[in-house]
Amino acid sequence: MSDRLQELAVFVRAAESGSFSKAARELGLSQPSVSRIIGELETRLGVKLLLRTTRRITVTDAGALFLTRAREVLADIEDAEDAARGIDSLRGTIRITMPVMYGARNIIPRLPKFLAAHPLLRVELSVADERQDLVAEGTDVAIRLGALTDSGFGARSLGSVPRLVVASPSYLAARGTPKTPADLASHDCIFGPGQSGLASWSFTRNGAETSVDIRGRISTDSGPGVFACVLAGLGIAITSPIMAGPEIKAGTLVPLLRGYKLPPLEVHAVFPSGRRPSPKVRALVDYLAAEFARSPHDATP
Repeated sequence: MSDRLQELAVFVRAAESGSFSKAARELGLSQPSVSRIIGELETRLGVKLLLRTTRRITVTDAGALFLTRAREVLADIEDAEDAARGIDSLRGTIRITMPVMYGARNIIPRLPKFLAAHPLLRVELSVADERQDLVAEGTDVAIRLGALTDSGFGARSLGSVPRLVVASPSYLAARGTPKTPADLASHDCIFGPGQSGLASWSFTRNGAETSVDIRGRISTDSGPGVFACVLAGLGIAITSPIMAGPEIKAGTLVPLLRGYKLPPLEVHAVFPSGRRPSPKVRALVDYLAAEFARSPHDATP
C-alpha cells in the first residue's frame, strides 16, 4: 500500500473507531505508528483532523469532510481492483454481525456455498443479540431483525420471518395448553430480545386482530436464553419455524395456537452509515437475497 493510501486507511479506521489502539490492531500496526501517520497527515494538510482526549478521539469539522472523501477514495480503489479481477476473484474480509439464534440457524448454514464460489474471501462473524455500533466496530454488513429505527443506515430487505408460539411438553403437562390468545394471560411467558420482549402479544385470525397482555417471571436478552428457558419448562415463548424446527420435529417443543398468526419479523441487511457497500459485500447480500427467495425463512436451508 502506498503511503497516501495507508494514510487514508489509518485515518478512516481511527476516525470511525474513535481509538488509535483499535485502528492499530485492525490494520496490523503499532499504536505509535498510527499516531505518527495521523500526525504526518495533519501536518501535510495543515489542519487538525482528530481531537485526542485521554478516553477517546473525535473528528473535527475538517476531519468529517476529509473522512467522507477518504471513504469514497478507498471504496473507488476497491471497486476498481474488483472490476479488474472480476466477480469470481473477490478477495479480502467481510465483517458480518448477526443475532445469535437467527444467525446460527439461518445465515451460517448458507455461507459454505457462497465461500466455495469465492475462495479468496474471508468472513469475520460477530454473533450477538445486542445491537452494535457498526461504524465503530468496522462492520461491513449487519443482519437485523425487526423494524429499522435508524434511517441514516442503508438497508436491503431479505424478506420476513414467520413466528409462532411454543412450549415444552413438561410445561403443558403442568399448566395446560392455551386454546386462544386470551388464555396466555394465565400462563408464564418468557420475555426475550426484540419484539418477543413486549408486554403485549398480538395475533390475527380471519382478518381480526387480538392482543393479550402477557406476564412471566423470566426475561433474557438472548435468543439462546429464550430457548434454554422454554426447553426447561419455564414458560411459553415466541420463536420461528426455522429456529425451532429441529426441536418441534423432535417433540421437545410443541407449537401452540396454530389457528392464529403473529406479525412476521422483517429481516434486513444493514450497511454502516457513510460507507458504500463494497463489491464483495454486495455479492454476499445478493446471494442471501437469492437464497431466501429460493428457500424462504420458514424452510430449513
